[in-house]
Amino acid sequence: MGRIDAVNRAAFVAAATSTIGLVPVVGTTYAEPFHTSSQLATLDYASRGRGGWIAARDTDPRVASALGRPEVTAPADLAREERDAITVVRDLWDSWEDDAVIRDHATGRFVDRDRLHYIDFQCETYSVKGPAIVPRPPQGQLVVFGSEGNTDPSLVDVVLVSGPTLEDTSAAAGRAKAGGAPLVFAELDVALGSSPPAPPSGRLSFAGDATGLLELLRALDAHVDGVRLHPAVVDEDLPVLARSVVPALLRAGIAHRPVPGSTLRSTLGLDRPVTRFQAERLEDSSR
Repeated sequence: MGRIDAVNRAAFVAAATSTIGLVPVVGTTYAEPFHTSSQLATLDYASRGRGGWIAARDTDPRVASALGRPEVTAPADLAREERDAITVVRDLWDSWEDDAVIRDHATGRFVDRDRLHYIDFQCETYSVKGPAIVPRPPQGQLVVFGSEGNTDPSLVDVVLVSGPTLEDTSAAAGRAKAGGAPLVFAELDVALGSSPPAPPSGRLSFAGDATGLLELLRALDAHVDGVRLHPAVVDEDLPVLARSVVPALLRAGIAHRPVPGSTLRSTLGLDRPVTRFQAERLEDSSR
């Protein structure tokens, strides 16, 4: 409340970075999905294709109050809002085909209107006509992350799994993969050196030195495609991660340095998708 939101912070960082993915957490319960789509597409342009989105349910009543919305608490309603929001955002990214922007000086046309599409989305709480007001993002679709047990794996590119122990986290990863998750990342709280341990969060937690963390990450590597680290004290833990942990992971071949100029999708081994409308047109032409 009262702070610069995660997407704006990520867009600010985009100008000072060249390889890392920028993946803000944006709520799905109260935020307007049309605006979420525009913000995230703009982030992808600012970062030249390094944007992503952690789609998260809003469970803090202050968020509803700040946005003037009725509070949503029922699990089924939270799930419905999440599903609808992700669907709308993805459809809006597809509402401009890749070649919609033509910049034809001779005719004075900036876009080919035949390459823009209405999405005509209707749900219980809102409707979205479309198309988007921002051209299709550089990645086509930003990388979308969601939580195991909450988000439908078919809606996301990366499923985030949690568990209080390595065994629990590994089991959650197995469930996510069995459910069709394209990629699975583990959530891990980290406290290094003199940092106090993170308060209980339901996530796997590590407190110790860089060597011990490396051993845990090697163990996780057998079960997941990546790890999302949550430093207990950013100013203390992040320098240790950058100085001691990441170089060791690179040497061991567990982590790989992103190639400058590459997109987040390509770094994660995800193909750039065609738009929904192009796919439907290709399917119709093949019949």
